[in-house]
Parts: sequence; C-alpha cells; structure tokens
Amino acid sequence: MADNRHPSRGGDTRQGVNRRWVLTSGASTAVAVPLVAMARTDDGRSAAAPGALGAAAAGKTTTARLTVNGRTHDVPVDPRTTLLDALRETMGLTGPKKGCDHGQCGACTVHIGGRPVLSCLTLALAVREPVTTIEGLAAGDGSLHPMQQAFVDHDAFQCGYCTPGQIMSAVGCVESGHAGDDAAVREYMSGNLCRCAAYPNIVAAIRQVDFETGRG
Repeated sequence: MADNRHPSRGGDTRQGVNRRWVLTSGASTAVAVPLVAMARTDDGRSAAAPGALGAAAAGKTTTARLTVNGRTHDVPVDPRTTLLDALRETMGLTGPKKGCDHGQCGACTVHIGGRPVLSCLTLALAVREPVTTIEGLAAGDGSLHPMQQAFVDHDAFQCGYCTPGQIMSAVGCVESGHAGDDAAVREYMSGNLCRCAAYPNIVAAIRQVDFETGRG
C-alpha cells in the first residue's frame, strides 16, 4: 500500500489536502470573518449589528444617552463601558461604589426604571430607562429620603462604603413588598454585603420605613 503522507509535512496529502492545511486555512478564515454583535429589533428578533464588537476591540467611543437623577446626558463611552464606570468615571457620580466589580457585593446598586440593578454588570449602552443613584434619592429640597434617615436613626452603617448600595436595595425591598418580617428582609438583602456587619441595624431601618409607609 502506497504511503500517502508528505515527507516534510507529515500529513495526508490525498486529493491535495492534508491536516495541517485544513487547520491553517480554518484559522485564517476565522480571523477574516468580520466581528458583529447581536442586537434586538423592535419585534424582538435578533439582528446583526456590524462592527459593534470591532469598534469595542479598537477602543473607539460612542455615545450613550442616559437619564440620570432626572437629567439627560449624552455620555461618550467605549461600547464595553459598564454603567458603573460611566457614572463614576465620566459623570462624576461616585455614590455607587466599585466593590467586587463582579456583581457579588451589591455596593454598586442603582435603580433603573425604579428597580435595583447591579451597575457593574450593566452595559451603559444597554440602559434605556431612567437611572437613579444615591445622589438623586433625596428630595429636591435637600431633605433625606426616609430610608436614608432610617439608616441614620438606627446607626445602620459604620465605614459607609457599602451604604449607598444598601440603601438603594433597601428602598427596593420595601417598594416590592419584601419587608414584611425580618427573615424576608434578610433574604431580599442577602446580595448586599456589609464588611462591618451592621446587618441587624440595617434590618431595623428597613422595617421602620416599611412600618412608616404603611406597608408593614
């Protein structure tokens, strides 16, 4: 039986094709394919967004229109920029804190459309609803939001680093009806870590606001 291997490449050359040629040409083809991102059309179908990932890879900027604390801003961002970084680094709103940057500590919590959201896991370009940060939670006259006041009343913070995220989640806890008892509060707030261990006081503050608003 004839030996069909090429003496220098060590591959099968029958019909002019060998293993190394297949691997090499396949890799070249993969590199040549344009990068695209998938977007959603109005009817919910997937559609290609040519060049979006390519722009990201090249470090190009685009504009994110964000409504934050009642004001609309056109913010220049890299397509990969998270909402947290857009708020802190570009808009100067340093209330939301960068803790773990992996969505595990809750320090970056803001409200999007009235719902608590981890801003470190949210792309700025994906935000379509109004954003509220801790800076925009209080009333326009400078008085504290009831939850902020309750945190003060119950000494529900020590170092204060996690406090903005705790308060934003706490407001969501009350407004969503999950503050009926201590166990429900602890379950809802379990995604917000406090390294100073002020958890009993945080629960007490939330329960106070729940009672004062007539939800409890």
